[in-house]
Amino acid sequence: MRKWWPLTAVCLGAFMLLVDVTIVVVALPDMGEDLEADFTGLQWVIDGYALALAALLLTIGSLADRWGLKRTYLVGLAAFTAASLSCGLATSAGALVAARAAQGAAAAAMFASAMALLNIAYRGKDRAVAFGVWGAVNGAAAAAGPVLGGLLTDHFGWQAIFLVNIPIGVIAIALSAKVLRESRHAGAGRFDTAGAALFTAWAVLTTYALIHAGEHGWTDGGTLVPALAGSVALIAFVLVERRRRAPMLDLRLFARPAFTGAMVAALLVSIAAFAYTIYTSLWLQGSLGLDPVDAGLAMLPMSGAALVTSAALARPLHKVPPWTSIGAGLALIGAGGLLQSGLDADSSWTSLTLGLTVTGLGVGLCLPVLNAAAMSAVPPERGGMASGALNTARQIGMALGIAALGTVFTDGLAGGSFAEPGTVATALNRTMVTAGAVGLAGAVLTAVLISRRPKTPASQAGNQSHQTRNSVGSS
Repeated sequence: MRKWWPLTAVCLGAFMLLVDVTIVVVALPDMGEDLEADFTGLQWVIDGYALALAALLLTIGSLADRWGLKRTYLVGLAAFTAASLSCGLATSAGALVAARAAQGAAAAAMFASAMALLNIAYRGKDRAVAFGVWGAVNGAAAAAGPVLGGLLTDHFGWQAIFLVNIPIGVIAIALSAKVLRESRHAGAGRFDTAGAALFTAWAVLTTYALIHAGEHGWTDGGTLVPALAGSVALIAFVLVERRRRAPMLDLRLFARPAFTGAMVAALLVSIAAFAYTIYTSLWLQGSLGLDPVDAGLAMLPMSGAALVTSAALARPLHKVPPWTSIGAGLALIGAGGLLQSGLDADSSWTSLTLGLTVTGLGVGLCLPVLNAAAMSAVPPERGGMASGALNTARQIGMALGIAALGTVFTDGLAGGSFAEPGTVATALNRTMVTAGAVGLAGAVLTAVLISRRPKTPASQAGNQSHQTRNSVGSS
C-alpha cells in the first residue's frame, strides 16, 4: 500500500483546489449579508479564484520544471492553506476577494505540478490506475462542492468552507514532503516573462471589463478602457509568442483544427454548464428562501449525473471518435440550459431538476474525452503543453463565463431585488437561454473542428525538442 501514498498526497490537494471552485456557490447569500457585499462583490468572490487560477496556470506550469515539481506543489499547498485561513478570517468583501485570488494563485501551482508528479511516481498499469483515481477525485470534488458547502455554511457559517481546508492542507503538506519525489528539468529554455505578463493582463482586464459592464454598461469609461487594454494585451501576446524560440504557448498548435476544437470545447463547457450556477444559487436562496443545504441538494442533479455518466461510459467513450462525444455532450449541455429557462414567479426548485440532469449528462459525456482529444491532436513532445492549455481554457471559460453571464443576469434584473421571485426568474431565464445557446453553438463548432484531419504531419506542429517540457507539469 505504500506505493499509493504519492497518489493520496496529490489527490488530497486536488480535492481541495477543485472543491473550492464550487463549494462557495451556495454560501454566497450568507457572505453577501455578513460582509455587506453587493452583486459585483459576490461575482468577484468566485471569479477572483477562477481568474487567478486560469491566468497563472500556464505561467507557473512553465516554471515548475525549473523550480522542481515537488517544490512547486509544496509551495502551492502551503500558500493555499494560508490563503484559506485568510478567507475564513476576512471581515470585508475586499479582503475576501483578495484572499480568494491568493487561493487561486496557489491552486495554479498545485494544479500545474500534480499530474506530472503522478507521471514520475508510477509506470505501466499503476500509472493508469493513478490517473483513473485522479479523474474520479476530480469528479467527486465537483459533485461534493455544493452539498458540502451547504452543510458547512448551514451548521457552522460560511467561514467553515475555507477553514476546513486547514487540517486537510497540513496533512497533505506533511505527507507530500515525505512521499513525493523531486524532479527538475535543468535544460529548460528561458522563461517567457513577456508572454506570461501579457496573458495575465489580457485575462484580468477582460474579466474586469465584463463584470464592470454588468453594473455600469458597455459605454462607461470603466468598461471601455480595460476592454481596449485587454485587446491590446492579447494582440501583443500573440505577436510575442510567435517570435519566441521557447514560447509559453506554441501558437502553431492552433493550426491543427482538432486541437483548436478541443480548446474551444473546454472554454465553452465551463461557460455553458458551470458559470451560471452562482445565479441559480442566488435565486434558490434569495427568492425561494431555501437554506444552503437545500440549495446545494437542489443543484446536485447536475454534478451527480455528470459523475455517474463519466464513470459508466469511461471505457466506451474511448472507442468512439472524440468529436461525437464532445459534440453530443455540448448539445446536451445546451439543451439542459434551455430546459431550465422556463421559470416564473410560482416556480419551485424542482423546475430546474430536468435541465440540470440533462446538463450533467452532457458534462459526463464531454469532459472525460477532452484531454485525450487535445493530447492526440498534437505531437507527443507537446502533450504537456496541450494539457496545460486545456486546463487553462477551462478555467478561463469559468472566469469569463461568470462575468459575461453576470452582465446578462444584471440586465434582466432591471433594478429588481433578489426578494422578487418573478424578477429574478426572468433574469435567470435570460441567463439560461444564453448559456444554452452557447452550448448548442459550441456543439456544432467543436464537432466540425475536431472531426477535421490536419493538413500537415504532426511532426511539423512542433519540431523544437528543447521545448519538450515547457508545459503545465508535463501532465
